[in-house]
Amino acid sequence: MTLSAATDTLRPRALRDLPSPSGLPILGHLTRLDPLRAHTQFEQWARELGTPYRIHMAGMPIVIWDDVEVFQQILRERPQRWRRGGRIRPVAREMGFDGVFAAEGDDWAPQRRLVMQALNPAYLRGFFPTLQAITARLHRRWLAAADEGRVVEMTEDLMRYTVDVTSALAFGEDPNTLDNEGDSIQRNLAAVFPMFMKRVMTPISHWRWFKLPADLRLDRDLAAVQAYIAALIARTRERMRADGADAPRNLLESFLQQRDAPGSAITDDMVSANVLTLLLAGEDTTAHSLAWTLPYLSAEPAWQDKLHNEACAALGDDAVCPGVQALRGLDLCEAAVTEAQRLRPVVAIQSFEALQDTVIGGVAMPRDVKIFFINRPALMDERHFHEPRRYDPERWLRGREAQHGAHEPRAFLQFGAGPRVCPGRHLAGVEMRLVMSMLMREFEVELAIEGARIEEISAFTVAPSRMPLRLRRRTRRVRPTLAVAVPRAGCPHHPAS
Repeated sequence: MTLSAATDTLRPRALRDLPSPSGLPILGHLTRLDPLRAHTQFEQWARELGTPYRIHMAGMPIVIWDDVEVFQQILRERPQRWRRGGRIRPVAREMGFDGVFAAEGDDWAPQRRLVMQALNPAYLRGFFPTLQAITARLHRRWLAAADEGRVVEMTEDLMRYTVDVTSALAFGEDPNTLDNEGDSIQRNLAAVFPMFMKRVMTPISHWRWFKLPADLRLDRDLAAVQAYIAALIARTRERMRADGADAPRNLLESFLQQRDAPGSAITDDMVSANVLTLLLAGEDTTAHSLAWTLPYLSAEPAWQDKLHNEACAALGDDAVCPGVQALRGLDLCEAAVTEAQRLRPVVAIQSFEALQDTVIGGVAMPRDVKIFFINRPALMDERHFHEPRRYDPERWLRGREAQHGAHEPRAFLQFGAGPRVCPGRHLAGVEMRLVMSMLMREFEVELAIEGARIEEISAFTVAPSRMPLRLRRRTRRVRPTLAVAVPRAGCPHHPAS
């Protein structure tokens, strides 16, 4: 141990010792932050001050950090020593999705077990024909757009796709929002996370006493979503009574069966909250990750050709991946999305607070003080990734990391780590492979606007402000330029891992 490290251990820094950007008396940094772009402001201050640094929002202190080792330690020690920080749980409870994502302590464990059962890789293999059918639906939609010369708003299409997949997998019903243009549930869901982010970042809960027009719109959207969920639960109960099946066939049936068991810890509110949680989480993260991949592929047609060749090799004459075994031949397709996640992390901020006074990273953290981890600085650090600003999906292919210099997958925390690693990471990997292989097998893609006009919007997950794309049918297979078949991928959420 160095002298400086020993000194840090003996005399940890207090919060007041940390640097802080200029702010206002009482309000602090409240007026300097736009909730929908807060992650970019935090990153800017990190470049200016280094981390950790501190801010305060109307008297509420927050420590901003980007140290991967500190982040990994907290993730390992959850949920015993740390919990989600800030206003995440109370705001989530108000909005009706205090499910497995926001739950803490004794509330978390029973919900986690049920969600993990429904999203494990073995179950996904049996669900593959449904995934395939929904992907074929997306293929037909894009074929029509290409033939008609229409620009496709990819963010909306991808969110519809993930809503259909999540609903079919977890609830046994496919709403088919891809074909039903009049169906509003996806639009209602899309309005929830931006308002959630605003409320999490607002220290005064004004909507409890007076509501702005945006709050009233949110009330209408949440009412529509809750009505949808109530009807879904009622239909599921009716099917369960009519069928008399002993074993649950999807996540919602598992929840309802557990809810009705004698002495159950599952409540009606938990069931409803987890349905909404899965709809929201299943929609945003994967859809936005896929969408952020498109500007990089549009800018580099050579990558489109490489992905096209891999898709042709795995899919043959099929437009959509024909089976689970073929998924294993689509490592580069998933790596293309993982690399976009590294450059444009859809989970840009993660928040925690200690359950007791503690010292971490040489800083004395009082109980309940919030820590915000900003993810992108570590992903753009040349100590972790060689030429970090370059889009290079091959860096994620196992066996090729050494060819690309520094490669530290522990810095990639888009799906978390430790006991509360994201239960949907395997499903996300399968969806990425299915969509990207179909898109690259069948189409050439081009952005319909300049990439610089696409903004990052921090609506809890970081979404593109828009993603208009032109699709052109491919007429022939490109001559191979890269041997893309590798035994397994090094992607952090590879479905076979």
